[in-house]
Amino acid sequence: MKEERKFLRLCCICRKYKTKNELIRITKNYKNKEIVINNDNLITGRSIYICKNQECIEKFIKNKKVLYSLKSEMTENIKDTLCTVLKN
Repeated sequence: MKEERKFLRLCCICRKYKTKNELIRITKNYKNKEIVINNDNLITGRSIYICKNQECIEKFIKNKKVLYSLKSEMTENIKDTLCTVLKN
């Protein structure tokens, strides 16, 4: 079972394991401490993942404590980017 999870990531909202392609990566850049949606995986730093479905994204936006692991707060930029993901 652990070998199967090796290439999977955990959604911080629904707590389900999924592949990287099924998730949105939100990263706190270690250089400038900025929170970004990091789909190209070029930015290094502490990251969390959420599913690309409407339910998880809406819960993520409403839940202010989710970014606790990144020691940051929800910004309008992140909300706008996630809403754009929902529309696509």
